[in-house]
Amino acid sequence: MSLYSFQEEMFLGQMSVEDCVAFAASIGARGIEILPEQNMPNFPDIDDREVAWWKELMAKHGTELTCYDMFLDTKRRKDRLMTDEEQVESIRRDLVLCNRLGIRNMRVLVFVRPDILERCVPYAEDLDVHMGVEVHAPWHMEHAWILRTVEVADRLGTKHLGLLPDMGIFMKHFPPVYRDRFIRQGARPEVAQFIIDQHDQKIMAEYTIYEVAVNMKGNPAEVRMAELLRHQPYANPKRIRDYIPYFRHIQAKFYEMTEDYRDPSHAYDEVIAELVAGGWDGYLSSEYEGNRWIQDVQPVDSREQVRRQHVMFERLIAQAEGAR
Repeated sequence: MSLYSFQEEMFLGQMSVEDCVAFAASIGARGIEILPEQNMPNFPDIDDREVAWWKELMAKHGTELTCYDMFLDTKRRKDRLMTDEEQVESIRRDLVLCNRLGIRNMRVLVFVRPDILERCVPYAEDLDVHMGVEVHAPWHMEHAWILRTVEVADRLGTKHLGLLPDMGIFMKHFPPVYRDRFIRQGARPEVAQFIIDQHDQKIMAEYTIYEVAVNMKGNPAEVRMAELLRHQPYANPKRIRDYIPYFRHIQAKFYEMTEDYRDPSHAYDEVIAELVAGGWDGYLSSEYEGNRWIQDVQPVDSREQVRRQHVMFERLIAQAEGAR
C-alpha cells in the first residue's frame, strides 16, 4: 500500500503516518510504499533517529518498507534547470536514503533521462537498490522512451535498473468518478456519454477533442473532459509478461472501487492473470487517487476504497492461480 492513497486524510490531519501503516496491517497489506518528500517533514536531512523510527514503526505493525518514491525536480534551482551532475547527485542522495531505510526499490519519475540513470547505476548496484522507471500514462511499456531505459539495462547487464509499471496504463473504461465530476462542472450528459463511448472504442483522442470542441460546440467542462483522453491509454495486458524481468515493484493505481469489489475502469482481471502466469511474485501497491474527483460532494473514505481493492486482489489472484 502506498501512503499516497491517504493523501486526503493526511492533508486534513485526520490520519497520521502511523494510522496509515496500522490500517494497512489490519487488512493484510504488509508492504508500505513511502513518499519521503511528503511523509518525512525533515527531508532530505534525515538523521539516524528518524531512520530508526521508521524501522521501529515497521516492526511494531509487522510491515516492511517496499518502495521509495523519488522526485527529481529538474527546476529545483530558482533561475535554471539542474545540471546533469546535480541530477545525478540528487538521485545518489535518494539511493543512499533508500539503503539506510532498508528499502530495495526506488520509483524513478518517467521523465528522468536514461543517460542520467546510466550514470547512477554504479551507485544503485553498490547500495543494492533497484531503480524502477515509472511507466505512467500516457506512456506504456512499449513506448520508445521507456524502451530506452530497457536498452540501457540490457546493455549494462544490470539488475538494478528497470521498470516500475503504474496500472493506470491499463485503463479500459473511462472512470465513472471522472464523468460525474465533469457533469457537476457543467458537461452535458449526452456529450459526456459520447466521450465515454469514444474512449471505449479507443478512438484517437485528437479526433474526439475536435468533435467535442468544434462540431458539438463543447463548453469548457466538456472540452477538458475530452482532452483528458490524451492521458488515458489502454495498453495491451498480454504484453506485460514480456517485461516482468524488469519489474521489482508495481503501483496498483485506481480511482474507484464499487460496493461489489470491482474496479470499473482498469483491466485488473486481465493484468493479474498475466502477472500470475508470468510468475510475478512481488508487491502490488495500492495507489488510490479517486479523492480529488469526489471531494467536492462527499467525504473521502480512502480506507474503505483500499480495503475493497485488496478484496478484489484476493479474488483475482485466486482465480488466476486456479486457472494455471
